[in-house]
Amino acid sequence: MKPTDIKDPEYFHKVVDCQYACPAHTPVPHYIRLIAEGKYPEAYMVNWDSNVFPGILGRTCDRPCEPACRRVRVEEEPVAICRLKRVAADNKGDVKRLMPQGPFKANGKKVALVGAGPASLTVARDLAPLGYELHLFDELKAGGGFMRSQIPSFRLPETVLDEEVNFILDLGIKTHFNHYVASMKELLTKDYDAVFVGTGAPRGRDLPDLPGRQEGKENIHLGINWLGSVAFEHTKKIGKNVIVLGGGNTAMDCCRTSRRLGGENVKVVVRSPFAEMKASPWEKEDAQHEDIPIIDNHVPKSFVVENGKLKGMTFEKVKAEYDAAGKRKLVPVGGPDVFFEADDVLIAVGQENSFPWIERDCGIEFDKWEMPVVDEKTFCSTNTKVFFGGDAAWGPKNVITAVAHGHQAAISVDIFCNKKDLVKDRLSPFVNLVSQKMGIHEWGYDSEVVIDQRYAVPQADKKVTLTNRKKEVELGFDLPTGFKEAERCLNCDIQTVFTETKCIECDACVDICPTACITFTENAEAETDLRAMLKQPATNKTQDLYVSDVLPTKRVMVKDENVCLHCGLCAERCPTAAWDMQKFFYNVTKAHTHACSK
Repeated sequence: MKPTDIKDPEYFHKVVDCQYACPAHTPVPHYIRLIAEGKYPEAYMVNWDSNVFPGILGRTCDRPCEPACRRVRVEEEPVAICRLKRVAADNKGDVKRLMPQGPFKANGKKVALVGAGPASLTVARDLAPLGYELHLFDELKAGGGFMRSQIPSFRLPETVLDEEVNFILDLGIKTHFNHYVASMKELLTKDYDAVFVGTGAPRGRDLPDLPGRQEGKENIHLGINWLGSVAFEHTKKIGKNVIVLGGGNTAMDCCRTSRRLGGENVKVVVRSPFAEMKASPWEKEDAQHEDIPIIDNHVPKSFVVENGKLKGMTFEKVKAEYDAAGKRKLVPVGGPDVFFEADDVLIAVGQENSFPWIERDCGIEFDKWEMPVVDEKTFCSTNTKVFFGGDAAWGPKNVITAVAHGHQAAISVDIFCNKKDLVKDRLSPFVNLVSQKMGIHEWGYDSEVVIDQRYAVPQADKKVTLTNRKKEVELGFDLPTGFKEAERCLNCDIQTVFTETKCIECDACVDICPTACITFTENAEAETDLRAMLKQPATNKTQDLYVSDVLPTKRVMVKDENVCLHCGLCAERCPTAAWDMQKFFYNVTKAHTHACSK
């Protein structure tokens, strides 16, 4: 195999598994170290630069970083990355002084942002300091989009949401709330240089063909609409017996909100097996902790309505069978239908996009699913003036994905408004690699690998939380526990960098490595052969091998990045400093940094 090109910015990025898995590529170990050092404002600002909403995401993120965490390779539970973000947010102090300060010098360009959710707010945050006049439109009375209308207050307090939305609006954004944009054609006739669409996936999927749906409609509600009605206090109560249909996070929010609005006998009924539900594991746990049963493998058959009044639902019991390709089929198990009593039913079986306000003759092409055709790199539609992001671009995802889209779309809007090429004129991410050596066997970071298990986040007493829908359930880590949890991070961004010209092939690094990830061996043409030749065969092919150039003995150094703990023992033991611990910093380019480099 050829020597590894560690100058390729994506090589070490892939080794920082948590950051690589984050759609916004937040430098996770970097801000966790700042938390461990008690530098909470700095940790918050590292997050704010990348994911824009640290306080919101520290409570509600889908956490794609955590399953990727290297800690799960040595023990069961990952570092509580998401909840550590909240530690930074809860203890940040006055960070507004660290943010861009307006008014900004106008650049003469004007951009319309349709929808005030996380994608549009991110675009606004990135473009405002560049002098753009930004007009934000939303049919709701305040900014935040589905973060405000669909995430219940017991998970995300309104004060946290308002603060982080206002950090952006205070940059001089011109807001048009309670304003539904009814026509893209009309918008395009205005003097906007570009339009960004971040309207989310606002329509809940219904079950229109299920018998009894129309007859019982007074007590059958679409989950996302119902949550919005609760959030804006139009709905304040629900029946005693409640069925929630669906197995995603919206269903979990619906059932938990129902408990707080008077639902005494609330149950979730889902078609799929429990393990295959789309809801995050912790969302399912929180629902069950609040005495909400989750009944799986039940397919809805009908709404039961008597004398115009909803009485409940019938279900067919099924089991999952899988073909050779692993494709699932739900097969009836036989027996009578199952009846569950219900005063109200909440349908939370998915969300869909809806663009009735975009005329089909304004230059924006739509595919067979009635979704806009959007370029995955530039976020531009077939109308070069119109950009999409968040759920509006490719369907329902999550807040952190919407933020990632917003950053890239903002770059595209800026390039477009400056009449440059959307692909050729995009800048690569900012990357840095710096030695952490401070003296003999001293590192500029805490390299000790602690053996602490993951710490639990305390929750308020459910006797209190179930009687008040605005009472936050999770209390967050206190500072001592936050420090201990932060110390569980393995510092995967501190890379082991090997210099073959300094190596004397004494094999001291091999002897001391606790995971047997270093091997000196003859090279092999095929990667599969080389993986098999290592001291500990490298079986995870999603992680690369670090291969050196040829050494004097004609051997090569091969390191399996998959099992490295970044403990630094190889660099401490090496008598010639052939190994060094170097901090790798990877930061996705934003519109403001992009503009500075033009």
